[in-house]
Amino acid sequence: MTADPANQARGAAQELRHSTALRTLARAGFVASGVLHLLIGWLAVQIAFGSSDGSADSSGAFQQLASAPGGAFLLWAVTIGFAALALWQIAEALLGSVGVSMSKQTGARIKAAAKGVLYAVLAVSAAQYATGSGGSGNSQEGLTAWALQLPGGRWIVAAAGLVIVGVGVYHVVKGARKKFVEDLRSTGGGAVGTAVVRLGQVGYIAKGVALAVLGGLFVLAGWQSDADQAGGLNQALQTIREQPFGTVLLVVVGLGIAAYGLYSFARARYARL
Repeated sequence: MTADPANQARGAAQELRHSTALRTLARAGFVASGVLHLLIGWLAVQIAFGSSDGSADSSGAFQQLASAPGGAFLLWAVTIGFAALALWQIAEALLGSVGVSMSKQTGARIKAAAKGVLYAVLAVSAAQYATGSGGSGNSQEGLTAWALQLPGGRWIVAAAGLVIVGVGVYHVVKGARKKFVEDLRSTGGGAVGTAVVRLGQVGYIAKGVALAVLGGLFVLAGWQSDADQAGGLNQALQTIREQPFGTVLLVVVGLGIAAYGLYSFARARYARL
């Protein structure tokens, strides 16, 4: 009798969840995320003062790593970390999240699946830079242009923008209300330190603001049927800079994103995995 594919997938997910090696690598993935956000924050501050020679997004961060001593090794380490996080999140999507009530499991599974896709994309992108094949063209605008050609494409792009805005608002609320602490665990008999909580608050709020602006650009692109409007995170940060007091605002957001990077280092230790 042929085994049920669903049961096979759940069995594989169970093995992943109980893998000490994968859990360790997944924690390393949070370190990789921290490095990425620190670099993006640094690039954002440079943009604020008009001195950046790279884009303040994941591609710019990967380029910075590629140009650093031992860049290929660093990029492969980042690739492995993000790949491990992707696998862990996929397992969570299939099995459900530990410690989450049944009434909230559906939402938790969807969120885990979305995170799994995101980390997988980052892993592939890091691997491309590690092999020297990354950084060709503006894939964000290309994808948006393709979506605009679909039936009802402008509404699809605008809807995607509203989803991103919603994710941004979610980050802001999660940071302001300290809901991210629920994702962490105490160690050694003590609670997570105040510094970690403050970094998380600032980081989530700043990242949420950047995502909300990014989503707004997608909504504008859909409304105007213009893919050029739907740039990535770098364009969202450029948009912040163009506002009144934009330099100050972008410095604050950039430092906030860097704070999220530092929080990610702490998350590598405290995350519930």
